[in-house]
This record gives sequence, C-alpha cells and structure tokens, in this order.
Amino acid sequence: MSFDESHGSPKRSSMRTPLGRVRNLGAAHSGTSDFWRQRITGVAMTLLMIPVLVIIMMLLGRNQVGAAQILSSIPVAVILLLFIFASAWHMKIGMQVVIEDYVHNEKLKLVSIMFNNFFSVAVALASTYAILKLSSGV
Repeated sequence: MSFDESHGSPKRSSMRTPLGRVRNLGAAHSGTSDFWRQRITGVAMTLLMIPVLVIIMMLLGRNQVGAAQILSSIPVAVILLLFIFASAWHMKIGMQVVIEDYVHNEKLKLVSIMFNNFFSVAVALASTYAILKLSSGV
C-alpha cells in the first residue's frame, strides 16, 4: 500500500489496468451498447425512410385492391418489415433509457421496463402479422 499525500490515508493499489477498471462499471454493467444500438437503429430508420415514403406515396389514392397489389410485393414487404423491426427496437431502447433515468422506485422501474419490453414486442409482432397477411394476399 502507498500513502495518499493529501489525506495521509493508505491508498489501495490495483493490479488492473485503467481500461480494466472502467469496463463493466455503471448501474447496467453494459457500457455503451444500448447507445450504439440506438444509433444503429436510427441510421437504419433514416435509410429506410425514403423507400417507406415512396411506398406510402404509391398507396395514396388507391382502392383496396390496388393497395393490396402493391403491398403483396416481396421487396415492399421486406422494406416495411425492416422498418418495423428497426422502429420497434429503437422505441424499446429509447423508452428504457427514459425509464432508467427518471423512475426512481426500483419496483416501478422493473415493472415499467417489463411493460416496455412486452409492448415493443407486441407492436412488432402485430405489425409483422399485418404486413405478412397483406403480402400473402389472404
């Protein structure tokens, strides 16, 4: 042990490197993974926005048969599914960050995060079902 000059108290030394001391710290023990996942889903949604807007403009003024014909296209279904997955994941991460930062009651925080996860999955599944049903033409 060495002594801390300013306080005169023993200072504990560590065999860990500075990077090793920083890793896995914080309340979530996950570092910046959610931060990067949210940025990646944001970029994916931005890139998919133009094709989604083109699809929406193609649907304007169409009757149900015309809309079903456009939505039954495999590329259209894939674009919409990718947009739905990116949006649902982005929404889940964003709301989880808000809950973790602003809900201070631990039980309420846990319930809110669980509800957020279930809601995000439900939105993604319902949207996926709708797109698959429309694209199959049934």
